[in-house]
Amino acid sequence: MEIKISDGIVRRVKGGTDAPMTGLAIQARTIANFLPLTCQRAGASIVHNTDANYTGIRFETTAGAVVLEMPTGDRPYRLIHQLPEPDALGRTEVEMRRFPQIYKPRGVAHITAEFLTSRGFLK
Repeated sequence: MEIKISDGIVRRVKGGTDAPMTGLAIQARTIANFLPLTCQRAGASIVHNTDANYTGIRFETTAGAVVLEMPTGDRPYRLIHQLPEPDALGRTEVEMRRFPQIYKPRGVAHITAEFLTSRGFLK
């Protein structure tokens, strides 16, 4: 499943008609195809967030939502834990891991799955 967030509104993207065909969108779909079954069971969905300027893959884990952000430009990939409510410092998300954009889609899927599994986010 793919969703698009624009101007604070979340919409479902229909298959081939509304789906963005940018380089990042294609890369997100490729990475999602290489994710193991545990990640797919966690409700992995591709997110196109124009408000925050990233395309990513969102996982609904036992500890809340985790997003693999694939930002535009040369910035690194980031694994973000989205908090259900702001914490004492007012943060709504916590960056758990970042890694450079030198890995192929299969490597990004492997790094993401291993991190989430080893930290107890996925069963």
